Amino acid sequence: MTLVLLAAVAAVGTVVVVHRGSTNAVSTAGTTRDEFMGLASAQGAAAPDIDMTDQNGQTVSLSGLQQQGKIVVLEFMDSHCTDICPIVSQEFVIAHHQLGAAASKVAFVGVNVNPFHLSQADVAGFTDEQGLNTVPEWHFLTGPVPKLQDAWKKYGVAVQAPNPNVDIVHSDTIYFIDSSGHQKWIAIPTEQHTASGAAYLPAPQVRQWGVDIASVVRQMLG
Repeated sequence: MTLVLLAAVAAVGTVVVVHRGSTNAVSTAGTTRDEFMGLASAQGAAAPDIDMTDQNGQTVSLSGLQQQGKIVVLEFMDSHCTDICPIVSQEFVIAHHQLGAAASKVAFVGVNVNPFHLSQADVAGFTDEQGLNTVPEWHFLTGPVPKLQDAWKKYGVAVQAPNPNVDIVHSDTIYFIDSSGHQKWIAIPTEQHTASGAAYLPAPQVRQWGVDIASVVRQMLG
């Protein structure tokens, strides 16, 4: 489940939390890319560094990826999510394949928001289940709760974790960070729900999100 950060962010840590849900999860007909994505400028705010362990047991930092010249597409995800995180995961897989040769210049990074499922096995399991293991530069970062909480705070991510048996409620934003370590854009993922409450997004919209994420990255690459 998600709480969503509404676009304009004057600086990291200054956020407005709203529900977006299905309000923009509509046909793309007559809708621009930026409207469809809820895309807004992050005004070049410095991207706070995050340094944790990924699903392969490797220590990964945003600053290290930037030193490699990578653009970073960053999301905060629940390692046991059955709501919007699997949808965004599929969009990331599509975006990676859409980028073609340019994909080598991009790292897709997730940061765990689940304080009950913290292990490497948890993030590795989610990675495999969602097909993110087909993205060579995918890193699902996790660590001790205090370190995760520090990362959430740095990016203004609200997390509600009442118990280990439910989806974690958290802010849902995609951050586009350039290779110099500055946030260029933020986007607001969307979802719909069935009558029983299950999250989904029509396949054409999932694909459109993937295409559009790749489009923003290409724009950043020039």
